[in-house]
Amino acid sequence: MTTAVRASAFTEPDRPKGPLIRFVTTGGSYVDVTGHGEHAEDNRWNCLGCGDASARPEQGYLFRIRPEANDHATACRAIPLT
Repeated sequence: MTTAVRASAFTEPDRPKGPLIRFVTTGGSYVDVTGHGEHAEDNRWNCLGCGDASARPEQGYLFRIRPEANDHATACRAIPLT
């Protein structure tokens, strides 16, 4: 007996190099936070749905980036195009 497997409309893309956090957007895409961690200032976020990204990567401490990325993921309705 063969069982059909239903494919999901959206598949999780490969994770970036240096991942810290991944948020799922309202539209089903992802916002990745990358960098060197809590005490580094080179952390940034990037939305894989709409292409938006951190506005101030030179001030990319994780305590600033995390809520910005989460807020963007909550508001973004862009769907993955691939």
